[in-house]
Amino acid sequence: MADVAELAGVSTMTVSRALKKGGPISEKTRRKIMNAVDELGYVLDQTAGTLSSKRSGFVVALVPSINSSNFADTARGITEAIENTGLQLLLGYTDYLIEKEERLVESMLTRRPEGIIVTGGRHADRTRRLLSAAGIPVIETWDIPDNPIEHVVGFSNAAATNALVHHLYGLGYRNIGFVGGTSNRDTRGADRRLGYAQAIEQLGLPRGRVISFGKPPISMEQGGEAIAHLMSQWPDVDAAVCVSDLSAFGALMECHRRGWAVPGRIAIAGFGDFEVARCSFPRITTISVDAFEIGRAAGDLLLNAIEASREGRRIPPELMLMPFKVIQREST
Repeated sequence: MADVAELAGVSTMTVSRALKKGGPISEKTRRKIMNAVDELGYVLDQTAGTLSSKRSGFVVALVPSINSSNFADTARGITEAIENTGLQLLLGYTDYLIEKEERLVESMLTRRPEGIIVTGGRHADRTRRLLSAAGIPVIETWDIPDNPIEHVVGFSNAAATNALVHHLYGLGYRNIGFVGGTSNRDTRGADRRLGYAQAIEQLGLPRGRVISFGKPPISMEQGGEAIAHLMSQWPDVDAAVCVSDLSAFGALMECHRRGWAVPGRIAIAGFGDFEVARCSFPRITTISVDAFEIGRAAGDLLLNAIEASREGRRIPPELMLMPFKVIQREST
């Protein structure tokens, strides 16, 4: 800032006023200062202001993956909610690992964000302690945790998959299998498997027709391999619920390669209403969740909580239930 002041021929205080915008200086002086800023490539260091005002000017969002359209849409929704507020979004991804989430939370909190949004409701014990002790608004998304840290914007993955299985039952399918990952590190995938199992029990259908294949998130290729294993072990399976639309698309393509008619030989259903499910042939029956709206709702709630925090208040914990629906298409 001293270099900018010297080049512009003004005091450092005048530079500070110009960079904060709206300060009591003339437009001519402001232009002279901004020209010096551009010439020197100067960027205002917010650290001192953060320490004095306790306002860092950014919020954090942690998502499991940056190449999932659902989580990309969630991040886009958060960004839209905060874009005209002066806050910036710092994004991190956990790769579905609670250990990585713990490291990211610790690292992000050292930068004093004004709020944090995390994906899912299951965390390492230390992560919960860090978030609870941070003194900033915390929002969990995409799940309905049994024991929320504070605010929640989500839905029940188990209930959604349960509804999908009941939908298939209503269409006449009776030997329904499930394709998921080999571990529970994808907690939403684990909840979907639970919802499947609960529906099978409720409907009195044959149990245990579950294929666990590939580490989450399951790819299209792994979905194809998984459907082959499912049909090999239980040849009478007439429908498969896949943990995501990506694995469902892979399963669908494998069925085409093997000459298994979909849905004539086996019906395929997914989860997420990805673009690939809407554009495949046949189009894939799925669960639709508005990922963008989850992000925007979480962003709006975070803004309300931050505003209250800046005024020395704390809003009561809030639970926002987001809708889901079964989308019936030609694959079933």
